[in-house]
Amino acid sequence: MPENTPANGKTPADFWFDPLCPWAWMTSRWILEVEKVRDIEVRWHVMSLAVLNEEKLDELPQEYRDLLENKAWGPVRVVVAAQQLHGDQVVGPLYEALGTRFHNNGEGPTREAVVGALKDVGLPEELVEYADKDTYDTELRVSHKEGIEKVGQEVGTPVIAVPGADGEQVAFFGPVVTPAPKGEDAAKLWDGTLLVASIPGFYEIKRTRTQGPIFD
Repeated sequence: MPENTPANGKTPADFWFDPLCPWAWMTSRWILEVEKVRDIEVRWHVMSLAVLNEEKLDELPQEYRDLLENKAWGPVRVVVAAQQLHGDQVVGPLYEALGTRFHNNGEGPTREAVVGALKDVGLPEELVEYADKDTYDTELRVSHKEGIEKVGQEVGTPVIAVPGADGEQVAFFGPVVTPAPKGEDAAKLWDGTLLVASIPGFYEIKRTRTQGPIFD
């Protein structure tokens, strides 16, 4: 379970993502930079923008509603199918491949991009067929619920959970950042995340976004 400390003694960082979300992708670029400069272990989990918004579709702009109904289910279903059939260890690499194609390469969440990502990490391309199936939707919803219950309903993706003052998990939406900081800047943001997680009763710091995702 995510609450467990890795056997290697590293600090756990549990990360819930939907591969469709460009902001989650930016945060994932940051957390992988942190792995290079801090003794942490990222553990990847899926959440779903489609599940998150399924009770309020009528309130959403038509363009975003179309995205959720027609494109959001497929990629995350493929990730869950890969996890169920090939193990937890494939989740991070597959997310890396999907995000690179969707966001950095500008391919978007197309079937061709998903097939390409599966090939990139040596997984059977037939897994793409799960994009249109609800075979593992129960497992998808369980993973989504686990992340969202840690942080609350009025957030999006990503969700990260880190150790608090007493070692218990504290979860946040974000951090939302662009471009993804590197090197010591990435480390400082991580250290700050642990710092605010250690403060009982801390909930949020926020400002208006004035820049879109920068995929560098």
